[in-house]
Amino acid sequence: MRAPGFWWRPKPGWLAGLLSPLGWLYGTLTLLRMRRPGISVGIPVICVGNFVAGGAGKTPTAIALTEMLAARGDKPFVLMRGYGGRLAGPVAVDPSSHSAADVGDEALLMAGLMPTVVARDRPAGAALAKALGASVIVMDDGLQNPSLAKALQLAVVDGASGVGNGLCLPAGPLRAPLAGQCEATDAVIVIGDGDAGSGVAADARASGLAVLTARLAPDPGVAATLSGQAVIAVSGIGRPEKFAATLRQTGATILAERPFGDHHAYTPADVAELIAQAGRLGGRIATTEKDMTKLGPLWPAAERDRLLVLPVTLVFDDCIAIARLLDRALAASAPAGAAQP
Repeated sequence: MRAPGFWWRPKPGWLAGLLSPLGWLYGTLTLLRMRRPGISVGIPVICVGNFVAGGAGKTPTAIALTEMLAARGDKPFVLMRGYGGRLAGPVAVDPSSHSAADVGDEALLMAGLMPTVVARDRPAGAALAKALGASVIVMDDGLQNPSLAKALQLAVVDGASGVGNGLCLPAGPLRAPLAGQCEATDAVIVIGDGDAGSGVAADARASGLAVLTARLAPDPGVAATLSGQAVIAVSGIGRPEKFAATLRQTGATILAERPFGDHHAYTPADVAELIAQAGRLGGRIATTEKDMTKLGPLWPAAERDRLLVLPVTLVFDDCIAIARLLDRALAASAPAGAAQP
């Protein structure tokens, strides 16, 4: 399912206005839920969420944070709901035995990099991660989920889209009023440039929040391969235009864009259609790592050379600032007398 276009207009239109009473109700109820106290599982929980429904860059941010934590000697586990997967959990994701249909595409991608647990019941998932040896949990999504006590709450914002028209679901993309969500947030991470993101950053600073900036950098080796290539951009993510923009950064020529709904469950018919389109247009298929978790098992071996995957990495503009945030959060969560790495 793709978010409606009117959500992302700078000013609400007539349809957004018509839906705004429902948005007010939804946002108010969400704020009330967010203010409930969470359960402590005995190890710090770092939450990476966003203010809006849809993609903003949470998963690349969570990957970057787990790598930073591992580098400083911690043992981070990622905790996810497992959206799109059939397993309710809690379960530790095993890329060799689980599929995207089991645990969701993002969890399968993440588990190839860091220990990952999926659980619709977040406290149960956190307890499993702790039992398996986690010293810190990075919770991918869950800013609006109050079930766990959090040592650090980070909100990721897409610089190009910000918070759209500024209204709550279903009138706009916000999950709750921005001011109220800022009260429950410790810092905002704006990914990429854009006036919309700059506006959210200004509001966050006015609320006393730290604001960090970052960018998504394509893998240099794959980017070099894509330079000069004619491709069809295929993605099932929240903001497919971001993937197309990243492809253009590499120097690729986009023959066509094929955006599917976020977390789209690809079928053999989808694959056959994409291969046929690539043949007609005389290009290759370029897709995301997340989509590859579902496209890869369906893709015919004889056509594998036609498929290109573009990994991206989140790069913080100020690595010291994010490291300090992590240090403060973990120090505040440490038992009295515990040594810090």
